[in-house]
Amino acid sequence: MKVVIDTNIFVSSFFGGNPKKIIDLWKKEKITLCLSHAVLDEYIDVLRRIGLADETELEELLSLFSRGFNILFTAKTPKIKIVKNDPDDDKFIECAAALKADVVITGDKKVLAVKEYMGIRMLTPKQFLEIHDNFEKK
Repeated sequence: MKVVIDTNIFVSSFFGGNPKKIIDLWKKEKITLCLSHAVLDEYIDVLRRIGLADETELEELLSLFSRGFNILFTAKTPKIKIVKNDPDDDKFIECAAALKADVVITGDKKVLAVKEYMGIRMLTPKQFLEIHDNFEKK
């Protein structure tokens, strides 16, 4: 399953819970992470800005990103204007559209309000894990 993971999920994963379970699924190669330049730049910028630059987990993530571990990467994304009142978040849907991802996993209410774009669903971590668990059981 191909997924775009919003920055807020990566940040929350440092504190455990469902976001950590999602990152662990990626690390265990159960899901494929879809990235674009804009998404990757935001991950790195935000994680460093909030003071996680010295965290071992951050170094591991940066190493996985640089090696392209279980990642699909696009250099070109379509220009989409769909997230109301927060056009900066369009980059996640643009990346998903470019790589034909199945879902965007986010905790952002503005992105979640989109619900679906070109068959790509916007899901909370909890919703995604429920769907993924059911998919794995089949």
